[in-house]
Amino acid sequence: MISDGTSPESAAKAVLYVCADRGRQMPSLAAERALAESRAFAEWHELTITVVVTDRYGEPDPARRPGWLKVRELAATGGVEAVLVRWPAAIAPDVVRGYQDRETRWLRGHGVQVRYTWAPLAKVTAR
Repeated sequence: MISDGTSPESAAKAVLYVCADRGRQMPSLAAERALAESRAFAEWHELTITVVVTDRYGEPDPARRPGWLKVRELAATGGVEAVLVRWPAAIAPDVVRGYQDRETRWLRGHGVQVRYTWAPLAKVTAR
């Protein structure tokens, strides 16, 4: 469920993180798809998206992105129970999988799940 004032109080709070490549023909298409998928995913799984955080695509290390640092801050303060991302590469490119692993471990250590919203991965929670 999207935070619109009508979501039940019992719904888990989630942050939606979007870091998507901007194509030349339709620069906002990837971000729009990530938003639409995540909203549907949240509604289906009874999650309340409390904030949407975005970063510009290009920096491979999420710890060097201002938006991802905001995600970490929300996790550290107990502001969210889940981070929604379209797929693992939104956290860090697959060629630097160590960054993905480091960040998901850090979040898990703070009691926060990473949930993938892209349909083929939607049943997977980061380990």
